[in-house]
Amino acid sequence: MLSIQGLRTFYGHIEALKGVDLEVQQGEIVTMIGANGAGKSTLLMSLCGNPRARHGRVIFEGRDITALPTFEIVRLGIAQSPEGRRIFPRMSVLENLQIGATTAPQHFADGLARVFRLFPRLEERSQQRAGTLSGGEQQMLAIGRALMSRPRLLLLDEPSLGLAPMVVKQIFQVIRDINAQEGTTIFLVEQNAYHALRLAHRGYVLVNGRITMSGSGQELLANREVRAAYLEGGH
Repeated sequence: MLSIQGLRTFYGHIEALKGVDLEVQQGEIVTMIGANGAGKSTLLMSLCGNPRARHGRVIFEGRDITALPTFEIVRLGIAQSPEGRRIFPRMSVLENLQIGATTAPQHFADGLARVFRLFPRLEERSQQRAGTLSGGEQQMLAIGRALMSRPRLLLLDEPSLGLAPMVVKQIFQVIRDINAQEGTTIFLVEQNAYHALRLAHRGYVLVNGRITMSGSGQELLANREVRAAYLEGGH
């Protein structure tokens, strides 16, 4: 479904991604783990065209989307729930979800029903200002807003960041449900390596803009280097 080939992205003269190659097959949950500053968020943003990769290619369902504007990429079936959630705090929950549906307005009612089925709390809070939600509820809203465009590939950037352990378990269960029940392919970027690798079919390790390791989620969980770098000291 997604093929990234030799991707190099820069901020000014600083090379953030140094020739990344990876693949995501239809129906998979693929996770990328790495320390803060490894380039994980930059990779997801580059897939969506901002910042634009200087070298390499992004192929989605056989089509080169490397140079396409972000709105076209969303129309083709890719949506992102960004790091930090980036909801609109003064707007209601429902208004935030409406913004997510701008590329698929004809499917708004179906999309809304789907999001409320996954996140019943958002239905209860639908008229509430998004800025008054708890951190976990805001994360649910960010994921729900991304789902409103009916993506075939959902990009999730640090969905567990800053959340209490019980809420983290809930968010990861919903991610599993989106994949298993809805059939949505998921590319997940996470610092919480334990939960991410338990969830994922396959995973990649990103270190300083380069992929250093890949394998099944279970293989990476059992890998001594991965355990030492990302898992020791509890989860």
